Amino acid sequence: MKQKKIPLRMCLGCKEMKPKKELIRVVRNNEGEIGIDLIGKKPGRGAYICRDAACLEQAIKAKRLDKAFETTIDNEIYENLKCQLEGNDG
Repeated sequence: MKQKKIPLRMCLGCKEMKPKKELIRVVRNNEGEIGIDLIGKKPGRGAYICRDAACLEQAIKAKRLDKAFETTIDNEIYENLKCQLEGNDG
């Protein structure tokens, strides 16, 4: 039987390639709105971050989400990501 290929994506924080299912997707749609995509199916440009607070802090510090989406990210998005990480830790 053929092995199913596991899609890999790069985390913007630690820059490591990891399975897509282990990462949180941040998406920018055609209208330029940025949100968190927990399912991974929303249309638009996606960027991925590990479910680790240290990776998120690195991405924020280096403004990697801003660079990935070529726009300025609101603090509200970062706060939502932090809340999402805290919810998964418990």
